Amino acid sequence: MLNRSLMLKLSLLVIVLAKALPINSPAYGQIIQTNPQQPESFQERMRQQQEQQNQQTQEQFQETWLRLHFQQPELQQQQQLLQQQEFTRQQQEVIRQQQLRLQQQETRLQQEQFTQQQQLRLQQQQLRQDQELRQQQQFRLEQQRRQLQLRQQKGNL
Repeated sequence: MLNRSLMLKLSLLVIVLAKALPINSPAYGQIIQTNPQQPESFQERMRQQQEQQNQQTQEQFQETWLRLHFQQPELQQQQQLLQQQEFTRQQQEVIRQQQLRLQQQETRLQQEQFTQQQQLRLQQQQLRQDQELRQQQQFRLEQQRRQLQLRQQKGNL
């Protein structure tokens, strides 16, 4: 975009200079000044007309230069605006990526938590089974001891 603007400025400058050169050309001025057939007043009028054209051309050149010069900050502002927009877009993309990573982490944590809960349930179930097994074994041992005591008592009688 900047190159296109620069090319436009240069082409305008070339057009202005192309119009100005034939008028300011030394050969053109010499023809007017060295033509002896023209009366002095005509030569004076031509010289004044040439000076006036030179001045107009100079003013046009200055006006074009000023217009181009003052458009430069405007172009810079546009370029800065585009850069800011691109920066903002990149920041939004970074934020989107971070949010995606956070969601993935949250999902992974939920899965881990679920797995831990499942393991805890299995452990609790295993503990209950172990307790029941111990109670059954204690009950059997108690029965065996009573039977042994009864036998000993019968044997003593």
